[in-house]
Amino acid sequence: MINIKPSIVQNEFIGLETQVVRSLNKSLKGISGKVINETRNTFTILDKGKKKVVIKDTAVFNFVTLDGIVVEIDGKVINGRPEDRIKKQPRRLW
Repeated sequence: MINIKPSIVQNEFIGLETQVVRSLNKSLKGISGKVINETRNTFTILDKGKKKVVIKDTAVFNFVTLDGIVVEIDGKVINGRPEDRIKKQPRRLW
């Protein structure tokens, strides 16, 4: 069993491979690729050469960490500015 720490949500997501596994917007489900930009409320994902903007608050993502581990994270947990999220103490929501 792999022990995932709550501090994973404090990591930088730009450059990681991701996939949208669930979303309130059904057309976004299945988008996968590299995160190329992150704002307070959105991720920009490069999917098959096209930039797709996904609202964090309405989606659940699978991220592949630098170790090759796949982690599922609800977008509500990582909603907010990246620089503020890194400073904030994570709350365990699972």
